[in-house]
Amino acid sequence: MQTITNDIVISKAKAIGFDLVGFVKAEILEAETDKLNIWLEKKYHAGMTFMETNIHKRKDLKKILPEAKSVISLGLIYNTPFYHSNEKDSGKISRYAWGKDYHLIIWDMLDKLETELKEIDENFKSISYVDTGPVMDKVWAVKAGLGWLGKHTNVINREVGSWFFIANIICNCEFNYSEEIPDFCGDCTACIEACPTDAIVQPYLVDSNKCISYQTIENKADIPSELKGKFENWLFGCDICQDVCPWNKKFSVTTLLKDFYPKHSEISYSEVMELDEITFKEKFSDSPVKRTKLSGLKRNARFLFE
Repeated sequence: MQTITNDIVISKAKAIGFDLVGFVKAEILEAETDKLNIWLEKKYHAGMTFMETNIHKRKDLKKILPEAKSVISLGLIYNTPFYHSNEKDSGKISRYAWGKDYHLIIWDMLDKLETELKEIDENFKSISYVDTGPVMDKVWAVKAGLGWLGKHTNVINREVGSWFFIANIICNCEFNYSEEIPDFCGDCTACIEACPTDAIVQPYLVDSNKCISYQTIENKADIPSELKGKFENWLFGCDICQDVCPWNKKFSVTTLLKDFYPKHSEISYSEVMELDEITFKEKFSDSPVKRTKLSGLKRNARFLFE
């Protein structure tokens, strides 16, 4: 039986397609949980009531996997060499949702990686998540050295920018742990100044009630009228704070996965309003856009163009 080492994990993760790999000890997140509770107390999570649950699991990974010793944090670039056309009557879709749903892609990649590690060491135990469980994904990514938390609360890597998805494997192995990367945002406030709804209320703190991404995807109720005219044609999600980030302008690393290439980067008002349930499900069958449902997409289109 072979010991699972950093080099083995990195080699296998890269072969499967992950772009970034880091390792961190599975410690209790005291300070981070305090920050989360303050964010919740301020009601900055808006209607995302699921953020109020399982705080004990977010704080202590042993509540998820009792044998937890480490987190393997993984990054997958989704940036592509394409851009929005910025047509006046078209609603823009966030870059992460241009192609196939990343959950479907990364779940398969994680399953393959965990299976291969299990083949090396039959005692290997793990549980993995792609922003769908009670885990502070960005916190572990930062602690594992994948990047630093930008003022827009996305993780930024010096070599690839912030256009990458994060996945985490909680496991019972020990590793040589990665060093955290210093915060290289410096005095830059580009993301804060560019947000048209002032959702970044202070550096590293976002009020979801004002966030275009929250309002167009997670919010199931009416979009507040005071935000009318401020969405800059974002129909599903928003990339403004990442588009203006100097680290994304400086680096243009793009994905090799054609699954992330744009099928739907924008859609016109008239096309949205002509969709019925059948055509919506066919058009967005494997797309993240289906998350907002047809009713939500039409609500967003009316909010933008009527």
